[in-house]
Amino acid sequence: MAHIHAAAARSREPGGVAPASVTFNFWTSMRDLWRLVLRSGAPQLSLRLTAALGLVFLGKLFGVWSPVVLGDAINRLAPRGGAPSFSLFVAGALAASALSLAAAFAPYLRDAIFLRVSQATMAKAAVESFQHALGLSLDFHQTKRMGTLSRIIDRGARSTDFLIRSVVFNIGPTLVELVLAIGVMAFKLGWAFSAITFATIAVYVAVTFKITDWRLSHRRALNETDSRAAGLSVDALINYETVKTFGAEGRVVGGYARAMDDYVEASVQANTSLNLLNGTQTLIMQLGLAVMTVTAGLWVVHGQMTVGGIFTASLLIRSLYQPLGMLGFNYREIRQAFIDMEQMVELLDVAPQITDAEAPKDLPPARGEGASLAFEDVSFRHDARSVGLTDVSFHVRPGETVALVGPSGGGKTTAARLAMRLIDPQEGRVVIDGLELKQVRLASLRGAIALVPQDVALFNETLYANVAFARPDATPDEVRKAAEAAELGPFLDGLPQGLSTLVGERGLKLSGGERQRVGIARALLANPRLLILDEATSALDGPTEAAIQETLRKVRAGRTTLVIAHRLSTIVDADQILVLRRGKIVERGTHAELLASTGEYAALWRRQTREN
Repeated sequence: MAHIHAAAARSREPGGVAPASVTFNFWTSMRDLWRLVLRSGAPQLSLRLTAALGLVFLGKLFGVWSPVVLGDAINRLAPRGGAPSFSLFVAGALAASALSLAAAFAPYLRDAIFLRVSQATMAKAAVESFQHALGLSLDFHQTKRMGTLSRIIDRGARSTDFLIRSVVFNIGPTLVELVLAIGVMAFKLGWAFSAITFATIAVYVAVTFKITDWRLSHRRALNETDSRAAGLSVDALINYETVKTFGAEGRVVGGYARAMDDYVEASVQANTSLNLLNGTQTLIMQLGLAVMTVTAGLWVVHGQMTVGGIFTASLLIRSLYQPLGMLGFNYREIRQAFIDMEQMVELLDVAPQITDAEAPKDLPPARGEGASLAFEDVSFRHDARSVGLTDVSFHVRPGETVALVGPSGGGKTTAARLAMRLIDPQEGRVVIDGLELKQVRLASLRGAIALVPQDVALFNETLYANVAFARPDATPDEVRKAAEAAELGPFLDGLPQGLSTLVGERGLKLSGGERQRVGIARALLANPRLLILDEATSALDGPTEAAIQETLRKVRAGRTTLVIAHRLSTIVDADQILVLRRGKIVERGTHAELLASTGEYAALWRRQTREN
């Protein structure tokens, strides 16, 4: 559904709230749904579409014509002014049965042919929504609940499958059947029956649409409470260790229980209004059936209708009521599916902040000496109250190691995110190997940079899969060497399954230090020209940190390194140290130069030395 309401693709702030209600134009939405079907990639798409639509029409035609044939057959048993013919009755009855059988089997054959298309379309909607969500900005994902976002994508994708089946194969064919049936009634039974049928349908449709529109707010409230409950449960399960640490199980469960109470209340309201709609629909249909029955009886008494006509009228009326009932059901479900699609449409309307330029360039081939990185008068403000960086300029030559130090909130992590183009500067520019980051193709840029964050998040996979994530084409020997370079060798030797060991959700089966070493191994396997270390050894013990630092010193050869550090002992050999405070560089130089200047760095060094 990447093109749903593309004309209304409003640029919003990441994680921003869409308008309270989204107005759906039926034909616009169906056009976008049709485009999604066409790009679904289903095999033999044109043939399947043609065959399915042909079966829809033939099934409805056979279903309407079957009562007419049976009525004519019954008239052979009680003809006016002639001898009854049992053989003609049997032939007609068999023909009517054959038509009814064909009409009944047509939807099964249609579904078998079209199933692959509808499933491929649903999968395409899910993939496009998932891809769009991954392409959104860092701020968007930091403010969005994972459980809620996952539910939006899942419900929205499934609604596309339902809309295809309902509109194309139920609403459309039902309208065709109604037109055919009314025409047959007018031709075989008279215009009075057609008028009664039309009036019943008109009242039924009007009442159905009116009540269903009233029920939309109930359905929207039900979806909101469902998403809120799902988001709370997923958040708590992901952060269960924090919940247990603070003894907050009761408080979290209480919040989830309140969310479920809201869901129950919304569900009761939604189902009560649904029962009201069903009862009203049944009343209208039964009144229409009663009027038709009385009319048929009067016509038979006055000789204006044959016995076969009664059977034809009865069967047509009942065959009409079945799709008429489905018409109401499908209209309700279609409108509900549109509500389910609202949040997915809003998600797709959020414009990614970080995208490729119109004519992106690839980075020049690596020369084995690392990348050149420059910040030129860079400023970035997170929001109205928080300044990230202000007029920051520095240059990192190929192969150099530059460290960023300073108090928390000084802008160190912001600088790292700017270097990776997870965010863009609002003023100034960031340049790598002579190209401004905004000009570089994102795939090329991300392939040249590797990050080891302070809190390494791992996939719920094996150790091997987590290390190899940086370079899936790496050989097992290369993965093992990267793990050993990150001082994981003794740890792996102590595991019964070695690299095949599962690490659990977000790697929580491992200690903080083990997760950091896996993150370092992953970065080493990527073999980047720019390595960014954001407190990459903060969770390690002394001997392990010393070993890792020695490994990092070795792997710095041939690559540029940007280090964010709080412990100054880990960056004493850096080629340049930048001291950041409140988003500005207040000092710069080597370790020896900064100590000699007796400034902020020297004071921080003395304080850490005394503590040690």
